[in-house]
Amino acid sequence: MALETKIYQKENNLKFGRLLKESCKDFFNSHFLAKQLASRDIKSQYRQSYLGIIWAFITPVTSALVWIFLNLSGTIKLTDTGMPYPVYAFSGTLIWSIIKEAINLPTNTTNAARGIITKINFPKEALVLSGIYKLFFNTSIKIGLLLIFIFAFGIGFHWLLLLFPLAVIVVILFGTTLGLFITPISLIYNDIAKIVSMGLGLLMYITPVVYAIPKKGFMKTVMEVNPFSALIITTRNLAMGHTSEYLGYFVSISITSFFLFFLGLLFYRISIPVIVERLNA
Repeated sequence: MALETKIYQKENNLKFGRLLKESCKDFFNSHFLAKQLASRDIKSQYRQSYLGIIWAFITPVTSALVWIFLNLSGTIKLTDTGMPYPVYAFSGTLIWSIIKEAINLPTNTTNAARGIITKINFPKEALVLSGIYKLFFNTSIKIGLLLIFIFAFGIGFHWLLLLFPLAVIVVILFGTTLGLFITPISLIYNDIAKIVSMGLGLLMYITPVVYAIPKKGFMKTVMEVNPFSALIITTRNLAMGHTSEYLGYFVSISITSFFLFFLGLLFYRISIPVIVERLNA
């Protein structure tokens, strides 16, 4: 029986369309692996914690309580938010925590799997998808607590509440997309992760997280241009049953994030194996 002969020749593997197609295919086909990684990490995370799942929402709750106390005590004077301030502050800090977690998601999942990336050949997109699964799990707990706040303060059910989960998905998509472009750089330079953390802390104060956009002035212009503002305001308004004046901006961000996400995924696919191999060399 004649043996089959194959001739391997060097070919151009840097074709953009081909790489993008392969990246998208591996992302959607790595569902099982990503689910297993996410399940393992979630169980490990809460198994070694006394408070367990409470840590998923303890940070936004404590942040909101600080601002609620400052407002009630008269230490700071805030403009009218159009809704009960405790709900306003808690929803804002909750959505902000989801954005921060989404931005840090690719970096954290890649760092956690650095030891196996160079030893096992698997789609690196599975790491991103597993991080998204974990974020969805944590976010579902936070949304449940927010719903308790909404009904406790008499807002109740309304049809816009049905669109709230879609807005949360856009928030996660936006944050994850930013994280995909940041991750390769932050793996090389540890300072980048610190700069991102510090920058997000400062950015919170020019975003309507715990106080409304001013009626006039320079800060009004800055906060309206800030894309994080449109995400926070629209998502919160959908939860509270209010219409959003930034809905058009929100839709533009959604569409842009969708296309940039796959470009970021491609950037991640190309850069991560090379960077991790060099770091472990």
